[in-house]
Amino acid sequence: MLAKLAKQILNIPVLKKKILNILKYTAFTALGVTLFWLVYRDQDFTRIFQTLKNDVDYKWVALALVLGMLSHISRTMRWKIALEPLGEKPKTSNAFITVMAAYFMNLLLPRMGEVIRCGLLSKYEKIPFTKLFGTVITERIVDVLMLFVLLLMTSIVDMDKLVEFGRQNPEVVSKVKALLQSPVLWIVFASCVVGFFIYLKFASRKEGGNKLIKFFNEFLLGIKSILSMKRYKAYIAHTFFIWLMYFSMLYSMFFSLDFTKHLSPSAGLTTFTMTSFSMVAPVQGGIGAWHFMAEKALSLYGVESADGKLFALLAHSSTNIFIILVGAICLILLPVINKNYRPKSKAEIENN
Repeated sequence: MLAKLAKQILNIPVLKKKILNILKYTAFTALGVTLFWLVYRDQDFTRIFQTLKNDVDYKWVALALVLGMLSHISRTMRWKIALEPLGEKPKTSNAFITVMAAYFMNLLLPRMGEVIRCGLLSKYEKIPFTKLFGTVITERIVDVLMLFVLLLMTSIVDMDKLVEFGRQNPEVVSKVKALLQSPVLWIVFASCVVGFFIYLKFASRKEGGNKLIKFFNEFLLGIKSILSMKRYKAYIAHTFFIWLMYFSMLYSMFFSLDFTKHLSPSAGLTTFTMTSFSMVAPVQGGIGAWHFMAEKALSLYGVESADGKLFALLAHSSTNIFIILVGAICLILLPVINKNYRPKSKAEIENN
């Protein structure tokens, strides 16, 4: 009887979806916690707490957080520039709050922050979700390109360190190669693309197909907005500024601890590049993966393993605690500041 009841419950589509989501996020959380435990299982936490209490120069940590806030503001302004070709001009405060909400939600639900960000701005600014999501996909593409620019810069400045990292961590390199060379990955990707376009073609002949085509066209408009923006130079400038602030955040953290403050900007660049790639891992805020990459990168410059892990804990924790505080405040303020707000119509925007 219990088995029959469980089967009936699981046949409810909404409940089934919720259960699958819970299982997915639980798996991501478990992965992050496992990685974190593997990195810190042998550490002396008494020493870590004493160092964090007595030996950290927190003015550099504060500076890093200010630089991080500048990057978030710049990301907000870049998003607004991307929306201009679509005839959309959201209020700056709403755009900023939803950006911070995205960072906050990504710490809770991996990869869901951008969906929440678009959903919130769509709700309060009456902008189609699909348009917003298209511009965010473009952002992600641009940011991935910046990751490879970072890798190229690091290769030019410190190629020997990257080679040394590969020599010391052959399992990481082999896993990356296996993933990229996996025929299953490319077959699945190609099948999804082909299947999606076939579905679009046949959906247009059925009832409701027009809505699907409209949805897809709005999404494409969001992606293609970057090609028609008038202020593309400002968009590019904001992109480089955002990543410069990200780098400056990490490098500022170096000066907060005695065992990292002597490191050069090139060491900062290598560490920044390697930790940035760790954020691709499907775990909240890169927990575990970020710490592992930071410790391994710093070891290339003579920083002892225990010290590298302590630095990673300080840098990662302070940044994410700040995001949690600011993100939570933003989510509380969003409905308050929009209580009597009415977004401008397209006609009003064009007249201005």
